[in-house]
Amino acid sequence: MARHHGGQQSEEYQIRPKQKEKFKPGKAKDIIREVLQKKFKDKEWNEIPNQTKLIADEIKYNLKELGLQRYKFMVNVIIGDQRGQGVRVGTRCFWDYDTDYCASDYYINDSIFCIVTAYGVYLY
Repeated sequence: MARHHGGQQSEEYQIRPKQKEKFKPGKAKDIIREVLQKKFKDKEWNEIPNQTKLIADEIKYNLKELGLQRYKFMVNVIIGDQRGQGVRVGTRCFWDYDTDYCASDYYINDSIFCIVTAYGVYLY
């Protein structure tokens, strides 16, 4: 947005995103769920080698397609063999509760589990 001062133009710097420009965890979760359903539907553990990077890249690409200016996206994907074992995952971040968000979802079938967390961090 530009303002005019005595015939000169100056740029106004927006520090925080407007409400409609914020990362929406619900939309991110929908993207994650759609990608996981597409990648794992009717798949067995031995059919999914080296999928973590591909899944993370696809989710990140879809998040960028939302057009949120000045957001940096990070996607964490964990895939495991479903044998009834437990798994614990933890994450800690330092962020601004007004602008930064995350969304998580998971997929489980008889042979695979996958946990995805996507982070949207606003760059000041």
